[in-house]
Amino acid sequence: MDIHINQQTLSVAEASTLAEALAAYGAKPPFAAAINGQFVPKTQYAARALAHGDKIDVVQPVAGG
Repeated sequence: MDIHINQQTLSVAEASTLAEALAAYGAKPPFAAAINGQFVPKTQYAARALAHGDKIDVVQPVAGG
């Protein structure tokens, strides 16, 4: 199935979890993730199943001064 991570299309297996998709995408910690605009706690990444067409945003913290 196709999902979108940071506006890039990624093909993953049916019933993939958020954790599996993030690993396939190559996301490097630290980051936060949201599916279809809804924040997902890190503790739920392995349990959160994805659906075809889900839009995932991966955001990394930015330090400034």
